[in-house]
Amino acid sequence: MSSIKDDGTKPPARPGGKKGERTGRNVGDALRAVYQDAVSEHVPDEMLDLLKKLG
Repeated sequence: MSSIKDDGTKPPARPGGKKGERTGRNVGDALRAVYQDAVSEHVPDEMLDLLKKLG
């Protein structure tokens, strides 16, 4: 027994095309920018010393 009525209809289609592509590109650009910021951050000498002791 299901609590959801299945009348055979499909949910409305998601909008696509140019707007969807642009949104995906904006998200990708934002992720790349955040990643680049993290990669370019200075690592404190104390942290590097600790990492050397672990390796």
